[in-house]
Amino acid sequence: MSNKSKSKRRKVPYFNRELSWLAFNRRVLEQAASEKYPVLERVKFLSFVSSNLDEFFEIRVAGLLQQADSNVSELSVDGMTPREQLDRIHPIVFALVDDQYRCWREQLIPAMKHKRIEFRTPETLSKREISWLESYFQKEVYPVLTPLAIDPTHPFPQIGNKTLNLLAWVKEKSEGEEEPMRMAVIPVPRILNRVVEIETSAKAHRFIFLSDVVKIFAHTLFPGYRIKEAHAFRITRNSDLYFDEEEVENLLTKIEEELWNLRKNDPVRLEIEDGVDNLLLAELLSQIKLSKEYVFPINGPLNLMR
Repeated sequence: MSNKSKSKRRKVPYFNRELSWLAFNRRVLEQAASEKYPVLERVKFLSFVSSNLDEFFEIRVAGLLQQADSNVSELSVDGMTPREQLDRIHPIVFALVDDQYRCWREQLIPAMKHKRIEFRTPETLSKREISWLESYFQKEVYPVLTPLAIDPTHPFPQIGNKTLNLLAWVKEKSEGEEEPMRMAVIPVPRILNRVVEIETSAKAHRFIFLSDVVKIFAHTLFPGYRIKEAHAFRITRNSDLYFDEEEVENLLTKIEEELWNLRKNDPVRLEIEDGVDNLLLAELLSQIKLSKEYVFPINGPLNLMR
């Protein structure tokens, strides 16, 4: 198709539905950044951004991926193919997520601290707080964790949709430096509170995220091993509840229906804490069969909705 005809094809009086939805979610984020609301209301707005993006990837991005994989060439009302829409979506989402977590770190955390609501990180904990958390971990968390080392005799587990997990790189303490690291996964059950309030005599309310608690004491889950690094991660999967009545008649042939069924529950997004080793990340992506373009490094807590 010539550039002239291609340009003509896109001169349509419609906005793209997916891009319009992302623009709406940007407006939700702007409410979280607005100082005209109380700080905890702003936190709620920020959590809505996360839950909205979850649904967007489970349904809208998942549907576009299915159409792109089945070579659907029919254009959307604004003149874009599924692949073109995906190419437009990704930079917008990356920028949105980056701004979302910048809002959390640079605006909401300081604003909450001003209201005596403090979030601790492993680096800022006092000895007394670490001691309290160790007792909490042993009583409440350790009994329900099942760490899984990945090797040829232990295949990669099925990771649930939008569940909290930790990815660790471990090695036996007795092994030499030339021995390769082994990947391990720590699934964190949903029954555990994602935010832990630390008992303290201070007037402020002090909290820490559960993923940080597990990372601090992860070495107790692998006796005889040393842990090089550990990172929280979360997989979003193709929603098996999705059914678009507007598109099913003109987009799905019998072959595409079969492909649709095969793609149910496939990963469509990986959120993982920033700083993960490239080799470890590549191994994880290979195991879950996901392209790197759908990886979103997170500088902050996963799943702000929880």
